[in-house]
Amino acid sequence: MTMRNPRPVKKRDFPVEHIRRYLEPGPIVLVSSHWRGRDNVMTMGWHLVMEFSPSLIGCVISSANHSHDMIRRSRECVINLPTTALTDTVVRIGNCSGAEVDKFEAFGLTKQPAAQVQAPLIGECHASFECRLHDTRMIKRYDLFVFEVLKAHVAARPKHPETLHYTGDGTFVVAGEVISRRSLFRPGML
Repeated sequence: MTMRNPRPVKKRDFPVEHIRRYLEPGPIVLVSSHWRGRDNVMTMGWHLVMEFSPSLIGCVISSANHSHDMIRRSRECVINLPTTALTDTVVRIGNCSGAEVDKFEAFGLTKQPAAQVQAPLIGECHASFECRLHDTRMIKRYDLFVFEVLKAHVAARPKHPETLHYTGDGTFVVAGEVISRRSLFRPGML
């Protein structure tokens, strides 16, 4: 069967400092941390899956963020996946510092105990992934933390939640329609 590709599109020059509006790697997440009796949560968009087994995730956490030092010292965190129901909370969390505000209390988030790390799960999030620092070599140079996911907690429904994808300039795109092309994949590549 021959498939026709769409026609070429006309493109314009675009400022390179804004390409993230097209290349943000995935949904916005809330990263919770714990260090010396204090909990914190930050909004993050710069993350990527690096390996399947062990499950490795790379996260850029700026050294200007309060969470950077907490996570670097504790060597663990929880990556929580919010849905569109938490849009305003996600933005507000990203606009204040955990050095000055107890974000769990200020935003009414439910702390739930993790099984393998001290950082709390966020009860209102669709999924929570308990992580331990796996590789520290790129933290000092790039603020890139490489975590191993130790345990995953995911809500049974919906199977494909509405997640937020930040495009810059205060705008989000919502994960939309699900398109299946399972029949085109080789079995080992699913």
